[in-house]
Amino acid sequence: MPANLASPPAVPGAAQAQTIRSYQANLMGTPWTLRLAEPIAGIRTDADGRRAADAAFTEVARLEALFSEWQPQTPIAQINAQAGIAPVAVPQEVFDLVARALKLGADSEGAFDVSWAALRGLWDFKVQPPRLPPRTDFDRQRALVDYRRVQLDAAALTVFLPEKGMALGLGGIAKGYAIDRATAKLREAGYKDFIVDGGGDLFLAGAKAMGQHWEVGVRHPRAERLLAGLPATNMAVVSSGDYERFFELGGVRYHHIIDPRTGAPAKGSVAVTVVAPEATLADALATAAFVMGPDRALALVEKYPGVEMAVMGPDGRIVATPTLARRLGARWQPEPAAEKAVVPAP
Repeated sequence: MPANLASPPAVPGAAQAQTIRSYQANLMGTPWTLRLAEPIAGIRTDADGRRAADAAFTEVARLEALFSEWQPQTPIAQINAQAGIAPVAVPQEVFDLVARALKLGADSEGAFDVSWAALRGLWDFKVQPPRLPPRTDFDRQRALVDYRRVQLDAAALTVFLPEKGMALGLGGIAKGYAIDRATAKLREAGYKDFIVDGGGDLFLAGAKAMGQHWEVGVRHPRAERLLAGLPATNMAVVSSGDYERFFELGGVRYHHIIDPRTGAPAKGSVAVTVVAPEATLADALATAAFVMGPDRALALVEKYPGVEMAVMGPDGRIVATPTLARRLGARWQPEPAAEKAVVPAP
């Protein structure tokens, strides 16, 4: 059993009491919460926690100013504005994350693709009554999506999108990277037991109390209940599902997790949970695994040591790595009652 999903150790007596202080901010378009834990007899005060939290939130805000598509002066916004015109020089940190995203695109055979942002606005999950995108818009925007066309120049530190209308969107990896950087800031401040929660994507460090690990609930994709709780320590846990933003039309559920290879909502999964040593990786793999579906996602995980994954299919199956399989079981919904076969008389 890997370190990320350890069973709580046997410790004589009750778990040691902890003080848990919470701090909130709204960043990257989502609520962030930091939960810092220490023994009640610890020497840190709420003011210490606030300073550590402020440092972490300041780091996330700095990264938002690098990776946002919406703020017009960010490097990513400039890359998109210069699509089909000229390469854009970017900071090393931006170049490295884009390069890593493209590597993940190759590893996932395009299931994860940061050039998906050319599809932005095609699907509207708020409009009433729901409607599908016009076919002409769909075909035109889909033709602009292909991570393999993004051009990097490591010597000049430039990124270039060769066709007007192409666009990068790092939402599937930048938040995970920001969680990892916030984690680093809290550790620099001396904290070792905490949770960084960036809009539901988590990094869980240390423990809630002596003998008591942090625990993450895995949601049932079609009911207001949990399938299981996952004790976790020093690992990121990221879940995605088709229940987050969607509409139904003609008996079909259309959701916000788009398969960049088709331009349409991915069909192979209803939910996925990834546990990984870092949130950057967990964030991207959750998207890739959802798009790839249960039968292909586990081959992707094998490329990344220390990663656990569970993918729930629309047929009720759960396909998972061994540790998560033991926690979640083989199905998220019962199999339909088998019809009795009619055996002809001899």
